[in-house]
Amino acid sequence: MLLFKLLGIEFDFKPLVEEVQGWWSGLLGMLPNMVLAFLVAMIGYIVTSFLKKYFDKLSRKLVRDKTIASLMSTMMTVGVSLLFLLLILSVLNLSGAVSSILGAAGVVGLAVGLAFQDPILNFFSGIQLTVRHLFRLGDLIEVDGYRGTVMKITLRHTAIETFQGQDVMIPNKIMVQSALTNYSTLKRRRVDLACGVSYGDDLAKVKEVTIKAIKDNVLHDAERGVQLFFNEFGGSSVNYSLRFWMDKNKTSQGDFLQVQSDAIMAIMTAYNENDIMIPFPIRTLDFGIRGGEKLSAMLAQSNSANGREVVGNS
Repeated sequence: MLLFKLLGIEFDFKPLVEEVQGWWSGLLGMLPNMVLAFLVAMIGYIVTSFLKKYFDKLSRKLVRDKTIASLMSTMMTVGVSLLFLLLILSVLNLSGAVSSILGAAGVVGLAVGLAFQDPILNFFSGIQLTVRHLFRLGDLIEVDGYRGTVMKITLRHTAIETFQGQDVMIPNKIMVQSALTNYSTLKRRRVDLACGVSYGDDLAKVKEVTIKAIKDNVLHDAERGVQLFFNEFGGSSVNYSLRFWMDKNKTSQGDFLQVQSDAIMAIMTAYNENDIMIPFPIRTLDFGIRGGEKLSAMLAQSNSANGREVVGNS
């Protein structure tokens, strides 16, 4: 009997010994699984180390930004490590622990997702922007009513400098979800001008003079030429649309405004030299009670009435 007597008190160690024997038996029974789990852990370490180098190269090819590339590589490596960890727990017959971990992770993930919905959405939108290469630093873009030059791209927002010198930070989810115009991608930009000439002018001459004024005085893409289309009989003028493309090497907003200004000045000068009129809006004033009477007739009637009144008084 496993009894021990001290100071008249007997201690029975049989339950303790039986418990230790049960632990030892369980340990011996789990020994093959533990050895297999150790082997799986070693293989996982080797595989993860190899994949980490591959993920680094793959991330650098997909993403220009070094910070985002490193983050993507780390996330993929952690994902592989978690898979091996779950495999090790399964080998150790800890399926209950695996289920508990997965359930707890799902609950925590849902709570975090709901609490930080916008930051998380902006974060993954930033990664998507970097992977898709929609724009880069220095590009002229327009999104959500803002137009300016891209100054900074982070995981949460994109900063652009507007033409008025304002720094606007736009959340990345807006950059992904909204319509985005990139004026720098295709390296070309067209200038559209709308104008009108008098009904008394020769339209063929107007077209010839206008196109020549642009070709001779405005820097543009000569390969694409200059186009003019008459498109409307206006209230006081025949209206047209003038189109030409900017030079390929000058497509910034400043260049656009300068070319547009040069075009307006060249057209005005050419029209003055060729006696072509851009008419003002004409408004007709009707002075008669019944309508349709000219101002001269009204003045004549008024003077006649005044003359009769003077004669009668005298």
